[in-house]
Amino acid sequence: MLRMAARVFVYGTLKRGEPNHHWLTNKENGQARFLCRGTTAIKFPLVVGTRYNIPFLLARPGKGNHIEGEVYEVDQAMFGKLDQLEDYPEYYDREEQTILTEQNETIRCWLYLIRNFPEKMLAKKLLTSYHNTPEQPYNENYLNSSPADLATDE
Repeated sequence: MLRMAARVFVYGTLKRGEPNHHWLTNKENGQARFLCRGTTAIKFPLVVGTRYNIPFLLARPGKGNHIEGEVYEVDQAMFGKLDQLEDYPEYYDREEQTILTEQNETIRCWLYLIRNFPEKMLAKKLLTSYHNTPEQPYNENYLNSSPADLATDE
């Protein structure tokens, strides 16, 4: 039996039906197992920003909404690949947070968030749930994105 390393809460492009979900299903990246849907126990601002239309969970607990997402159990290899995708720790940071599951249980999960962001990001529409849309399409060139893009975001 493969030992799973961590529980991860995903709220953006890694969710089922979203552009980066393939990272979680690609066996070359490691193992990931869907556990449940859930919401953050505390509120966070979730916005879409930069020219790449990336969903950002901003490290401003208490502001925004209870964020909807999915919980996955991942092995160490997959956790490392997620760190790579999120450019941790240079772009996104990660921390453990309490998630309220759809079964009304609380579990601790890792989630990725942005600590250093311009205050103007908080003026964007604060979401409860992210979905890629034709009006704000996620740009697959996100690998070219950097923390500097946050400062120039309109």
